[in-house]
Amino acid sequence: MIIGIPKEIKDNEYRVSMTPQGVHQLVEAGHMVLVETGAGDGSFFHDEDYRRAGASIVSAEEAWSRAEMVVKVKEPLPSEYPYLRPDLVLFTYLHLAADEQLTRAMLESGVTGIAYETVELPDGKLPLLTPMSEVAGRMAVQVGAQYLERHEGGRGKLLGGIPGVRPANVVILGGGVVGTNAAHIALGMGASVMMMDINIDRLRTLSELLGGNFVTWAANPMNIARAVARADLVIGAVLVKGGKAPKVVTREMVASMKAGSVIVDVAIDQGGCVETSRPTTHSNPIYTVDGVIHYCVANIPGAVPRTSTYGLSNATLPYVMKLANRGFKEAVLSDPALAKGVNTYRGELTYQAVAEAFDLPYTPLKLD
Repeated sequence: MIIGIPKEIKDNEYRVSMTPQGVHQLVEAGHMVLVETGAGDGSFFHDEDYRRAGASIVSAEEAWSRAEMVVKVKEPLPSEYPYLRPDLVLFTYLHLAADEQLTRAMLESGVTGIAYETVELPDGKLPLLTPMSEVAGRMAVQVGAQYLERHEGGRGKLLGGIPGVRPANVVILGGGVVGTNAAHIALGMGASVMMMDINIDRLRTLSELLGGNFVTWAANPMNIARAVARADLVIGAVLVKGGKAPKVVTREMVASMKAGSVIVDVAIDQGGCVETSRPTTHSNPIYTVDGVIHYCVANIPGAVPRTSTYGLSNATLPYVMKLANRGFKEAVLSDPALAKGVNTYRGELTYQAVAEAFDLPYTPLKLD
């Protein structure tokens, strides 16, 4: 198979979808890999590294047009829509439920779109979302701590406090991978951490694991309102698999927060879980509503591309290899987890949560 690895063009997105080591494995398996020149520079993987691994260094046009499968990190932007076509398999983070324009462009093009974030194992785990959720959860606390500093417009609070001075109150909405990793880092920095989730069994497990300065609370509108009002840092980590995130923090709740407090909405990839959230970029990451700093960067792991690229490539390579070795149909038929990743096929929407987000027809995946 011919596999294309284009350079990411999203604002300050420095990740690349495949390391030179991953490319070497694909080439050793008999596949041709086309890497756009400069694709890995942001992660300090250079063209010569890919050449030594056996890749051909090409233009963006060639990486897209000659490839049978394009492997990316982030969803295509409008300038890339013309590259989409019926005989192409696109394997990347898509987050379609948050982007109707992209959804319709993919349907119109007929491209086969496989979303990393909806590849789902029988136990419900999301193996290709997990590594970037780990990064985003850990980064959310670092970012929140930064923007709590006074020179950044924050309340001037040290996350962990000092002896005799209370630590900051961190409220984490969602006990999944993002929330758990955020809790680990916040506790490690000495913060007072409250985790909220609708799954009481999950809260029970985390309470037993984390302990210390960590408390849990059942997530319902009244409890969320009370917790948010006293928070210095709120981390939105609510996930609906493949679907649009629910708005669990209302505008009124935001208005109740103290001036200079911070919201980091990690769920912004899926539309955000805070009513006042809107996507931002690494070059313009924050804005303020009612005196509350909002950080809503849609590609948080792009800030640490070396770590993120290794983590992502480690997780995706087995699936990329399966698609390359067996072809799309056989790979999907042999792997139910991969089949759940297929969001668009032959101009039809094959992932129900995305269809529901935009009131579009849903067609279960059928391979003839």
